[in-house]
Amino acid sequence: SAAELTEELDAHLARHRTRQIPGAFIIFYTLVDDELRAAMEAFVTSARECESDPARKIIAVDVLAQAHDALAEATGRTPEPHPGALYSIDDQYFSRLAAVDFTINHDDGRNPQDLTKADIVLIGVSRTSKTPLSIYLSQLGYKVANVPLDSQTEPPKELFAVDPTRIFGLMTTPELLVEVRKRRLAKAEHVASSYSEYEAVCEELASARDLMRKLGCIVIRTDNLAIEETAQEILRYYESAHPQY
Repeated sequence: SAAELTEELDAHLARHRTRQIPGAFIIFYTLVDDELRAAMEAFVTSARECESDPARKIIAVDVLAQAHDALAEATGRTPEPHPGALYSIDDQYFSRLAAVDFTINHDDGRNPQDLTKADIVLIGVSRTSKTPLSIYLSQLGYKVANVPLDSQTEPPKELFAVDPTRIFGLMTTPELLVEVRKRRLAKAEHVASSYSEYEAVCEELASARDLMRKLGCIVIRTDNLAIEETAQEILRYYESAHPQY
């Protein structure tokens, strides 16, 4: 409220004067509510009148004023005084939180019994960006599960019950995967020696592609793509199959 704002400013100014801090008292503010802006202007005017020492003047900067005026002039629209609109808590906010929570709890093959509850299921061999891609998509509001593929291990049976239009297989080149895994090996211990061997990597990728073919899922190439670019490619297919409107 205006009263609370004035009280807070009075307290700050009093501390400034009590500590005898040299120089001006500067306030930068980003208020969009007309009542609060008026209260700020009234406080500054009153405080300036009460300050006898010109070296301790009060300077107030309305950070948003010129930006508001410019946008209003450019668009012909009047700014709406809704503070905190960027971080408003609504149903969409809680939906994103639920998506992130689901994704974290279904990372790296965990809780396979819930695979059919996911909006998107990512599958791929190790080091194909499944986890960072899952987290990125979850922050957009999608519940994502990811399942690691290993030629020596059978995939969870629940995977075959998922709608193929919700499954996306992540593929890359063996050369790039070997390079990525070698960097990983340099920082890790207790990793199988075949993890970054070219022939073993080729076998893993071939096995993964065979499974993707059986599932009938869409295969996405991740080599030389940023996480955001891969996500947009996935969403292009996903939203075509599952339009929200």
